[in-house]
Amino acid sequence: MREGGLSSRAVLRAVRAGLRTYDIHFRKEREGRNSARNKMKKFMDKDFLLETETAKHLYHDYAAAMPLVDYHCHISPKEIYEDRRFEDLAQVWLGGRNPDGSYFGDHYKWRVMRSNGTPEDYITGGKSGYERFEKFVEALEMAIGNPMYHWCNLELHKYFGIDGYLNTGNCKEIWDKCNAMLQTDPNLTVRGLIEQSNVAFIGTTDDPVDTLEWHEKIAADDSIKFKVCPSFRPDKAININKPGFAEYMAALAKSVGKDRLDTLDDVRAAIVERLEFFAKVGCRASDHGLDYIPFRPVSDEAANAAYQKVMKGGAVTIEEAEGYQTAILLCLGRAYHRLGIVMQLHYSCLRNVNEKMYAKLGPDTGFDMIGSNDCAGCIAAFLSALNDTDECPKTILYSLNPIDNEQIGTILGCFQSDETPGKIQHGSAWWFNDTKSGMEQQMKSLANLGLLGNFVGMLTDSRSFLSYTRHDYFRRIMCNLIGNWVENGEYPADEKALEKIVKGICYHNAVRYFGI
Repeated sequence: MREGGLSSRAVLRAVRAGLRTYDIHFRKEREGRNSARNKMKKFMDKDFLLETETAKHLYHDYAAAMPLVDYHCHISPKEIYEDRRFEDLAQVWLGGRNPDGSYFGDHYKWRVMRSNGTPEDYITGGKSGYERFEKFVEALEMAIGNPMYHWCNLELHKYFGIDGYLNTGNCKEIWDKCNAMLQTDPNLTVRGLIEQSNVAFIGTTDDPVDTLEWHEKIAADDSIKFKVCPSFRPDKAININKPGFAEYMAALAKSVGKDRLDTLDDVRAAIVERLEFFAKVGCRASDHGLDYIPFRPVSDEAANAAYQKVMKGGAVTIEEAEGYQTAILLCLGRAYHRLGIVMQLHYSCLRNVNEKMYAKLGPDTGFDMIGSNDCAGCIAAFLSALNDTDECPKTILYSLNPIDNEQIGTILGCFQSDETPGKIQHGSAWWFNDTKSGMEQQMKSLANLGLLGNFVGMLTDSRSFLSYTRHDYFRRIMCNLIGNWVENGEYPADEKALEKIVKGICYHNAVRYFGI
């Protein structure tokens, strides 16, 4: 052994000591990981999305039990009246083809499937229900961070008692269980789903030429305890520059007992007559789904000339179209105010951008996107023109582009009045924005620039009767946001005020606002 060196035994002892130290460190690290894993929140437990004790309190004690006001959706009043029972989970989730060849279903889910490379035959084609469902589940497993993952599992938890989560391993088991329940469970008919969801009010979306026969039948049926009212959607009478306008005006004329509508005055009279009929059947809101909100005031002669040109088979310029559209929108805005009907303005959506698939499947099949429009000045001018004569109705503004949130927030403050708190509303995070981050962004913007406490809250905007869990999803996100503000010392733990705010956003504000 060299002088000053270590003996072989000393070296061995040092190695063994090092190994023991490493082993102790490794065991502690492994125990730490196991401890952290044991502390990991269970997926979608009762405190799902609730990060603080205050958030849990606000949700469980105030929000969870409040009734739902679903003031904007696309479900069928006929199916409500007939109390439809769905055949299987694919039909209720993925939809299918109507007798007229059009499609029904949740195109949110279709987009998820297409993003997973699913062949169209499994989405809107002729594959069996289970084959379609199985392909959807394959796609859903990839949807980490997508609200669709949460919505679907919330629906399985709430309506079918599924404890856990849907995946390709339990796909067949869940399919069989849910289908058996859909066939026999009295709570899983259309009315049963609505009742167990604690829905107090539903605002459907209806064309001015609709007879509203199903709404009248629902209103006359004492066994239906929730209220279902039509909403007035006059887009086809406004979109003078889109295909089918002349044919639609013939249908509008027929709905008011006329052979044709010869002039702008005839159009205004007809559309107001239909609106008054809707009001008699309980209409609380209108809805405009426009590419952008135009405002180009022109003389009645100019607007009438544009109308005449199209009715004779001609085409109009953008300026001519906007002049006609402005005349109709102003007419309707005044009528909404007179009748106490809320005006909803949805904009900044580019629809049917995949022309090949639009030609194959038609509209509302999942080929729309966020648009970008600088129409805030037009919106303000439109509201100002109505306000000049004290005829500005209660109005909800929705842009599909979240970049417009702050712009909307500043428009609100310009046209509020003492008619009702929050007369001009920033609509809930809509369509591509009803994600966790999208909802938080919309509510933070409203809180920054207006009064979040007067917000009329969530809607489903859905074609599915299982979508009411989206209200629960929203309520959890809302309570978590407010709870964090309280625990960060940004708002006092004022129990009375917090209860009023949370219950108001969940239910009471919408009841007051829509006159329910």
